[in-house]
Amino acid sequence: MANIKSAKKRVKTSEKSRVRNVELRSRMRTLIKKVVTAIEGGNKEEAATAYTAATPLIDGAVTKGLIHKNKAARHKSRLNTKIKAL
Repeated sequence: MANIKSAKKRVKTSEKSRVRNVELRSRMRTLIKKVVTAIEGGNKEEAATAYTAATPLIDGAVTKGLIHKNKAARHKSRLNTKIKAL
């Protein structure tokens, strides 16, 4: 355990941000999986609605510094391409 006061505070804040990051990443991955399962099921309308729900969360992950903007763009592009191919 840290001895210095500022180090103790960093331990607390880093744990809070870690928990927040885990929640955000999990929510983002879940929504991406919903889009993928709708695509595999061949349901274009459901895939499109799931995609519109996932897009702002992916962009939010970029804003929070959770993922890189290119990774977000790649996810959105690939999902959108698969939806249009249905």
